[in-house]
Amino acid sequence: MPLVLAQLPDLGDRLSDRLRPWARSAQFWVRTADIYTSYKVCQLRAGFVKDEEQREAMWEEQHELGAQKMYSLCSELGGFFLKAAQILGKPDLAPMAWVKRLVTLCDKAPATPIDSVRDVVEKQFGKSFDDIFECFEVEPVGSASIAQVHRARLKFSKTDVAVKVQHPGAEELMMVDIQNMQAFALFLQKYDINFDLYSATKEMEKQICYEFDFVREAKAMERIREFLRMTNKKPPVIVPRVIPGMVTREVLVMEFIEGTPIMNLGNEMAKRGIDPAGKIAIMAKQKILTDLTLAFGQMILKDGFFHADPHPGNIHICKNTEVALLDYGQVKAMPEDLRLAYANLVIAMADDNFLRTKESFREIGIETWSIADNELEELFQLSLRMFDTRLPPGVTVVSPFSEDSSLNKVGVQSFPEELFSVLRTIQLLRGLTVGMGLRFSCAEQWKPIAEEALLKSGRLNAARSRKPRRSFFGRLFRRDNENQT
Repeated sequence: MPLVLAQLPDLGDRLSDRLRPWARSAQFWVRTADIYTSYKVCQLRAGFVKDEEQREAMWEEQHELGAQKMYSLCSELGGFFLKAAQILGKPDLAPMAWVKRLVTLCDKAPATPIDSVRDVVEKQFGKSFDDIFECFEVEPVGSASIAQVHRARLKFSKTDVAVKVQHPGAEELMMVDIQNMQAFALFLQKYDINFDLYSATKEMEKQICYEFDFVREAKAMERIREFLRMTNKKPPVIVPRVIPGMVTREVLVMEFIEGTPIMNLGNEMAKRGIDPAGKIAIMAKQKILTDLTLAFGQMILKDGFFHADPHPGNIHICKNTEVALLDYGQVKAMPEDLRLAYANLVIAMADDNFLRTKESFREIGIETWSIADNELEELFQLSLRMFDTRLPPGVTVVSPFSEDSSLNKVGVQSFPEELFSVLRTIQLLRGLTVGMGLRFSCAEQWKPIAEEALLKSGRLNAARSRKPRRSFFGRLFRRDNENQT
């Protein structure tokens, strides 16, 4: 009898572990159904209200309620839903009520206790914790859905390092979350959104599986660091250096980068007596955005191997407005034919070429249907909303549910999985652009890089590529002046 009683706690723990995925799924569906139905009810009610101001007030109230519910879902369940918060919490995509709530969740995952961190490190390196580190900060610098990062100093070293340690058990729960999201995506694309959402979630599943292999991440970080160093006199972004011999599947030790998270840039400027809306701040923001997008243009169009997760928590601003790009768990290698087809689309968007845009969609493998009389124009607008950081004048939110959405006129039946990482990267860059209060076209900045890629492949006539054009900042300031007048 005493032996049986002694085994009861262990049996309870095993039973709890088995039931946890089921309980998690139940929570997801109950909460998601609540958010979804509340929006559909609001949509129905708004349809009977003729006064525009009254309709807007109804939607604002609904957005506040939806934001609170979504915040609770993401913060309490954690895991994959913290990544969902990073995607949804962008000022160009979600209502501002959602943005204000969800943006606070970057690097806010529950931290793994220090004793568990020590166990993971010692198991992975086969050494005593105290034999590895001279000092180790107990409080993590940041904690995300897959891992947390601590500041530390190695034995016999004078410089600080960042130690990235995986949360135990995170991988299993993440897979449960993504399967639930895939089922919900199938429902949405069948009844509400004319877009291939399921393929997007399949690509996310693939990328998330990669994120649990820190050896792969370290190799990706070194590859991108070397590529940017060889491509530029001075790399447009700082990439941390991996510490040799300090990488395993669950622990990654790298150079510590001192900087301010880009989401805190406005507050940091205010502390230093700089007006966040003044000329000095605007010039600094323009430089930051130019450097960041240049790095992504080179990675995507020149090398076809790129960092695919530029959410605000992964971007830090160092001294002299230098940009540090962190966390290489999500990287993507584009097939050569897709890279060149995308380069063709970039040129089409930069030149406002409707016909070339349609041809590029077909070459890329994006299958669409249309009910619009002006199909070419709507297809071009859809391409801008998917693959450029530029937004129409006066527009700061892109909603697939809005009446003027291109998705209501041009549906996307099929979308290549390999391109979703590019799509997500562009959306995140656009969120930064809108968040900084700038109007900016990455397609215009990337056009010379795209032309170079096509020239090198023999797919672009050299004379055609020498067409004179304004400087990037000239176009940027010209557009700002046009908007002001």
